[in-house]
Amino acid sequence: MNWKHFRLTTRLNFKAEVIEKLYETIAIIDGVKNSWRITAHLLPQTLEQLMHSVIVTSTGSSNRIEGNQLTDQEVEDLYKNLHIKKFKTRDQQEVAGYLEVLELIFSHYQKMPLTENAILTIHADLLRHTDKDLHHRGRYKTGSNRVEEKDHAGNVVGVIFDPTPPHLVKKEMQELIEWYQWADTHKIKHPLILIANFIFEYLAIHPFQDGNGRTSRLLINLMLLQKGYLFVPVVSHERIVEARKADYYLALNKTQKSWKTVDEDVSPWILFFLKALELQAEEALIILATDRSVELSLSDNQHALLRWATENSSKLFSRKDAITALGLANRTTESVIKRLVELKKLQRLGIGRATRYKVLL
Repeated sequence: MNWKHFRLTTRLNFKAEVIEKLYETIAIIDGVKNSWRITAHLLPQTLEQLMHSVIVTSTGSSNRIEGNQLTDQEVEDLYKNLHIKKFKTRDQQEVAGYLEVLELIFSHYQKMPLTENAILTIHADLLRHTDKDLHHRGRYKTGSNRVEEKDHAGNVVGVIFDPTPPHLVKKEMQELIEWYQWADTHKIKHPLILIANFIFEYLAIHPFQDGNGRTSRLLINLMLLQKGYLFVPVVSHERIVEARKADYYLALNKTQKSWKTVDEDVSPWILFFLKALELQAEEALIILATDRSVELSLSDNQHALLRWATENSSKLFSRKDAITALGLANRTTESVIKRLVELKKLQRLGIGRATRYKVLL
């Protein structure tokens, strides 16, 4: 295949004014990426708390975009009880799968190369708890489908895509993946443009009978992390998209109109994608600045105790435990703990000799 003249490549030849907008936005996003790489040393309990929150929020938002009714609090409650593996409703089943896959991506993205098998596996794992999807999870569609816009009640209010017919899906998905691997290796465009182009084509093909939108958002998290956008797990991309759901569908609709024509124009989608990522990056920068201001105010002893306490975050500890572990003087340890409690990094439990402390995650 001559990928240089393939339509996925040629449609990235934008007009000058579009290129200017694209790279203005990319410059902002990459500025945050670089700041995060150079200076981001979030306190461990802060990072764990943020990632937990993002997994919950992203799961709720991504599923609600598709008509799911669960609130973030209901998603949080389910997340705490995932080990039960018994989910009464389809909404709960869908959410459980997304929680598990997103958690896996955040933890193991470096070991998840973007291949056809990886995408099929993500889709299968996403739907692992939904009995209704047993016959098609992890398999390309066998029947015609289309992308529909739904309101908050789950009612269809419009058609977004008439996607690739079933008999062409495998061929087009293989071409898409091979093209991305070639384009990424040869660096034909900025990585964010390549990711946005890949995601649009994936959505246009709409390879699965159900779960395409949710799978696409999981792939966005995976691909961004693999390209070094390490702020992704601390601010929810899905929440930003949900808040701009009308613009999301509008961008897809505008882009789909010229899909596979001689005048393909993917700029509406790519501009939307980058704008959402810019908002995500800006929120991450605020978090970084806030956490760094607290971190920089800590003394060496405070840092040491907090690191030790975080490593033992599943256990309560006493002042005596900290003295023994760190070798600090009694008064010094008392002062350090008091300051960390004031900063809400530690929580005090009990009184007198029964007083214990735990890290606030």
